[in-house]
This record gives sequence, C-alpha cells and structure tokens, in this order.
Amino acid sequence: MNNSKSLDKLRGVISALLGPEGCPWDKEQTPLSLCDYVVEEAFEMVEAIRADDSKEAMEELGDVMFLLLFIADLYEKKGSFTLEDALDSSSAKMIRRHPHVFAEAKIENQAELLRNWEKIKRSEKDASNKIFDSLPKGLPPLLKSYRINSKAARAGFTFESDAQCTQQLESEWKEWTEALNSGDMSKSEEEFGDYMFALVELGRRKGIKANSALDRANIKFLERFSKMEDLARNQNKDVSEMELSELNELWNQIK
Repeated sequence: MNNSKSLDKLRGVISALLGPEGCPWDKEQTPLSLCDYVVEEAFEMVEAIRADDSKEAMEELGDVMFLLLFIADLYEKKGSFTLEDALDSSSAKMIRRHPHVFAEAKIENQAELLRNWEKIKRSEKDASNKIFDSLPKGLPPLLKSYRINSKAARAGFTFESDAQCTQQLESEWKEWTEALNSGDMSKSEEEFGDYMFALVELGRRKGIKANSALDRANIKFLERFSKMEDLARNQNKDVSEMELSELNELWNQIK
C-alpha cells in the first residue's frame, strides 16, 4: 500500500468517526480540545525515538498523524482551511527558506545557513516583529532556554569563544554560591537560573541539546535505581528503610 492510499484510508477512518453514525466522543472534539492529546502523543513519540524502539516509534508516529489529520478535518468542516492548504503552505515555506537548495543562493557554512534562515523567517512576518516573537510561549523552560540561546547566536549575539562562555559559567556559579551563603532564597533561585542558562549555552556551542541530555540522565538514573531496588529485594530489604551507606553500596554495584 502506498503512502497516498494509507493517508486516504486514515482520513476515511476520521470521516467515519465524525459521520452521522460515528463516535459521540469524537464528534464533540474541537482543535482546542485536542491540543493536550497532541502534546501527549508527541512526547510518547519522542520517548520511543530516544529509546531507539522503531516498532513503538512507528505506532506513536501514527497516533500523532491521526490527531493532526483529525484537527485538519475539523478546520476543513469549519471552512477555515483544508489539509491540502496546510501541506501546500508548508511546502512553499520550506522552498522559500532553502534558497541554497531550490534557488541559486550560495551558503558558505552552517552558521551562515542558520542566519539566512532567521532572516527569511523574519521577512515573512510583520516588519515590526522582533527576533523572539516566534518563540512559542508554551515551550518547557529547558527547551526554551536552548532556543533562546540559539536564536540569539543566529543574530550574532553570543560569546566570541567557548572559553568566554566557560568563564561566564564559572562567574554564574560563584554568584550562585554567594547567594546561597547569604541565605537569600529568592536571589539563590535567580542565580541558579542564570547558571543553568549559561550551562545550556555552553552545551549548545558543543553540539549538545540540554533537554535531550537531561532526559538521558533521567532515564539512566531511573534504570539504575530500579536495579538497585531489585538488589535490595534480593536481600529482603526495602530501599526506603536502608541507610545511605547501604544505598551507596548498591548504587556502586549497579554502576
């Protein structure tokens, strides 16, 4: 079955769900009511991809596509736009933003490519728009921090060298420890945020995405802790009742 037939089949399923004999729950949905489901399914897809689980990634990709097509169908029924309109708009946008592929533009390096991308992107909007106006307000803070630093760098506002960024990070660490020692918790939180922001930028400069890196660290910790609980149970113990020295010993065995 080719992609076109598969897409038509899924759109047919949606039409049936929203038809006269369809599902009462589905027929009550709106693009707004489906937003949380899109976010949830997108997170599940990302989790499957990061776990390198192709079977799960396939399923979750299908679930995300179902919701996107569902929303497109609802907008079409309202007379707002069609799925074809959305796809054509995206195609035109990608062609416009890649003149080095679809036109005669020459790009010397990736930094120039990204700067050109931002320039084209801003030219598509109102002339009064500012660099960060396109940044989604609902992004999780860690991901937002990365995008802020990335956009600032594309505008040329970044450290001239990694060494300067490292110096800034060390300075932020010093300011945080000083705030902690002062006992001012509000200032401590502010300085901790500044330190994290600088750390995200240093990672970005090294090709590391903070959100992805932290997710890997979370998964690693959870896997190790689960194995630690298994070891404790084998000793007829409960981790919540063990001394820290015992827990550390189990942790070192797992590592």
